[in-house]
Amino acid sequence: MVPSLSIPTVGVPQTPPSPQPPPPHSLSTSPTLPSLAPKSSAESLISLAILTQAPVKVVVVAAEKSAASDSVFDFTADDSFPSAADNDSTFRLVDGKPPPRQKFVPKWRYNQHHRSQLPQRRDEEVEAKKREAEKERARRDRLYFLNRSNQNQQRREAAVFKSSVEIQPEWNMLDQIPFSTFTKLSFSVPEPEDMILCGGLEFYDKSFDRITPKAERRLERFKNRNFFKVTTTDDPVIRKLASEDKATVFATDNILATLMCATRSVYSWDMVVQRVGNKLFFDKRDGSQLDLLSVHETSQEPLPEAKDDINSAYSLSVEAAYINQNFSQQVLFRDGNKVSFDEPNPFANEGEEVASVAYRYRRWKLDDDTCLVARCEVQSVVEVNKQRSFLTLNALNEFDPKYSGVDWRQKLETQRGAVLATELKNNANKLAKWTAQALLANADMMKLGYVSRVHPRDHFNHVILAVVGYKPRDFASQINLNTSNMWGIVKSIVDLCMKLNEGKYVLVKDPSKPQVRIYEVPADAFENDYVEEPLP
Repeated sequence: MVPSLSIPTVGVPQTPPSPQPPPPHSLSTSPTLPSLAPKSSAESLISLAILTQAPVKVVVVAAEKSAASDSVFDFTADDSFPSAADNDSTFRLVDGKPPPRQKFVPKWRYNQHHRSQLPQRRDEEVEAKKREAEKERARRDRLYFLNRSNQNQQRREAAVFKSSVEIQPEWNMLDQIPFSTFTKLSFSVPEPEDMILCGGLEFYDKSFDRITPKAERRLERFKNRNFFKVTTTDDPVIRKLASEDKATVFATDNILATLMCATRSVYSWDMVVQRVGNKLFFDKRDGSQLDLLSVHETSQEPLPEAKDDINSAYSLSVEAAYINQNFSQQVLFRDGNKVSFDEPNPFANEGEEVASVAYRYRRWKLDDDTCLVARCEVQSVVEVNKQRSFLTLNALNEFDPKYSGVDWRQKLETQRGAVLATELKNNANKLAKWTAQALLANADMMKLGYVSRVHPRDHFNHVILAVVGYKPRDFASQINLNTSNMWGIVKSIVDLCMKLNEGKYVLVKDPSKPQVRIYEVPADAFENDYVEEPLP
């Protein structure tokens, strides 16, 4: 019971006695009219409480009774309405709110029956919020996939990227090809033939397939092993094949993959095209960005622009190339047991320690007059059921989870698909190029390593968190890489370059627009990049 609030008695002048209430039976039959007679203090407070709807109750206390009535008005007494003087001397103002009842007592303190329902209700609310969050996330994903091409296009146009090569005033632009024309191309090539197989391969260590973020391995450094990035016209095997007229077009798998996946590229790139007689050579410049690996190229989150920042596009590309080389050698058995081919490594000196790599020179027939020879690479071999399978080895690298929004150490074991989906969004061009190179080399399996920094601010030390294998054709389907479209792009560029006069040209991906340009350059352009020996 709430304690009563006592109001001191106030002296009020005498007023005429109020009229007696009508008999009980007349209350239901006669309309109730408001009284116009002067009211006592108690009656005034009653009227004020009714008008203001305030939680106030007036209790008339009889002098001869020891307790107040439970009702506001008690019509059972003989003298229901005492005189105003009596009212003024005996009334008191108390709180009119009803006393607290047990069923409204907080359930987690008193009501034992509902005590067990509170956690359940909280769980239901949490689950409901999770469902709403999932719906919102699914909605955002749908919007992203619907607008991804437009968003990438807007980002390419809005971002300011530098050209991979400085365009000189004396260069003559011959043509520019928008990427929209590449997407419509399609061309089927027959199965290629192997011309020459060179180098040697070490066996893949299957224990790396069992690596997890909780059982990570430190990435080792292989400073004594030599890795060769030789351009097309510096390759002695290609020179020999060209002199024997084995083909009319020559390139490397890296250059072909760059052309095949051009529509997915954002950063600028370039390659040199040399028209010599009836032959066509696709080259890269020394120190070209084609020797590096782009990072977050197709991400919507911009990277720092300062070149000396460890998370700038250039710094990350150098770091990624370093990681990729070391990873490709660490996952092998280095016990001296290797598979050697008929021809040795064409770029190694005698006694020199070289990385595990095999070069497959393969020839494709583009038409009756045009054949293409490309040098393709595989990095390892594995023996399954007494059959040898060739592998390509590449590594994705995590530099800071804040940029990707996915922490590999937390998600690789439970949500590996989500991690790969994020990488496909942020590194679509790089993954497509690796897949294209695996297809060109006819590799049986492509291994992808997940390598992360030990600490986001330490770009020298890394750990291997996982290694996953994919069949190249299955992975190409998964990332929507169409082989017919890949070859359609190559065929169209080859046909265009075959119509050019003898000379040197540069194919440049525009730094700010989805298109490529062809420039005619002087014969001595990039002369420091090439040997002086004339082409066959």
